[in-house]
Amino acid sequence: MTPSDEYVSVRYLVDDVPAAVAFYTHHLGFTVLTNPAPAFADVIRGSLRLLLSGPASSGARATPAESAGAGRNRIHLVVGDLDAEIARLRGAGIEFRSDVVAGPGGRQILLADPAGNLIELFQPAAHRPAADQPA
Repeated sequence: MTPSDEYVSVRYLVDDVPAAVAFYTHHLGFTVLTNPAPAFADVIRGSLRLLLSGPASSGARATPAESAGAGRNRIHLVVGDLDAEIARLRGAGIEFRSDVVAGPGGRQILLADPAGNLIELFQPAAHRPAADQPA
């Protein structure tokens, strides 16, 4: 387990804290760190600490208008086999927000948690070791 001072924390505002905890723990491999639901919970995966702030939490206070606006921010989770993850999640009834997109760095797909927060599943492209690269 990662020491608490080594976590990178991201806050997501959610409508239903227990539903968000269930989604992240059952589908994406997070574990519960603290869970004083229904106001707040935090879940962890590796060094990522995801703060799930419900409507009654202080973290859910309105964002100042000058800082608000639609964004495309999302957490980025690396997976070893994107196709297997897609099949597993579709089998659990999860709907995706995009098709698979491929680029030079790898392949990715987007899904959303129960509150609509985006999650990117990313499989890095296979890279040859430096010793195998042409000179």
